[in-house]
Amino acid sequence: MKLNAGIVTSKLAESKEFYTKVLGFGVTFENEFYLLMHTPNKEAEISFLLPEHPSQQPFFHQPFQGQGIYLTIELEDVDSLYLTLKKQGIDIKIDIRDEPWGDRHFAIEDPNGIGIDLVKYASPQE
Repeated sequence: MKLNAGIVTSKLAESKEFYTKVLGFGVTFENEFYLLMHTPNKEAEISFLLPEHPSQQPFFHQPFQGQGIYLTIELEDVDSLYLTLKKQGIDIKIDIRDEPWGDRHFAIEDPNGIGIDLVKYASPQE
């Protein structure tokens, strides 16, 4: 089983620019109403679909409203990406921090209002 999160949004171009330039994603497939992107290592994908597109069933017509969803991207070197994004002027929503349960992470937001938690998992400290 493989999961591909899909977001219904009118912001296809903005999403493509954000995920390619900020996070290094690649484009797997795109046409005028659909964009499928993959992580740099090609282990995961995310897709974006225009709302109200006649090729799609009504169940997939309503756009995402910008709240209540987040993505977690696991990294080996979260500190390096944090510094890179800060230098690029990307708005950091949660500064880098260590959590008592072991995560080291920070968060940004995509053009659709989706929170992205960038994390390096570790064992909790005793």
